[in-house]
Amino acid sequence: MTALSIEGLEISFQRRGRPFAAVGGVSFAVEPGETFGLVGPSGCGKSTVLRAVAGLNRQWRGAIAVFGQALQPGQAIAGRLRRDIQMVFQDPYASLHPRHRIGRVLGEPLEIIGQSDIAGRIRAILADVGLAADIAERYPHELSGGQRQRVAIARALLLEPRLLLLDEPTSALDISVQAGILNLLNDLKQRHGMTLVLVSHDPDVIGHMCDRAARMAAGRIEALLDRQDLARG
Repeated sequence: MTALSIEGLEISFQRRGRPFAAVGGVSFAVEPGETFGLVGPSGCGKSTVLRAVAGLNRQWRGAIAVFGQALQPGQAIAGRLRRDIQMVFQDPYASLHPRHRIGRVLGEPLEIIGQSDIAGRIRAILADVGLAADIAERYPHELSGGQRQRVAIARALLLEPRLLLLDEPTSALDISVQAGILNLLNDLKQRHGMTLVLVSHDPDVIGHMCDRAARMAAGRIEALLDRQDLARG
């Protein structure tokens, strides 16, 4: 059973009153435990694919299945699958509520699922991503960009997902911070047994992180790349 299977995915938007095909006929499969990359220039459709898998864009055609369970166009992802699929976004500051302390940001999804010992779970997940427990008392603006992205990763891990979607997770960070976040993601993948799908415009990031990748342009897949292809750059 594949972790993620996409067949003939098509996504269109309205642009200046006319339909625009953002994604056209994309197909690929990701194996459990794999890190799969989508690489290509800005605007090629790679993030649009990721948002469809995450259930953030429900207006698509084709077939998407996660761990053998089919997603349905126009319908919200529900049940255990909603917890199994989590996403980390490009801008960690935009994805965190500016007026909520980090402890509240992390505690709310745990309250929804009826988690016991929420404070203990927050301490544990902060430690998991290399942050001190007192981070929970701070606001997002009091953290560095790297710390905010670690918080965003911690939030995604709280519900113990099997599939983690990463949309340019280091592009908003300083070069000096990027390597630490990428190494953290690799470490967390191994410890938690997750499957990762990573979107990036940077071939070096894809080459460092991924087992395989798809190169996209103009809403379509130009080539599927194996580990040897990625090693050759």
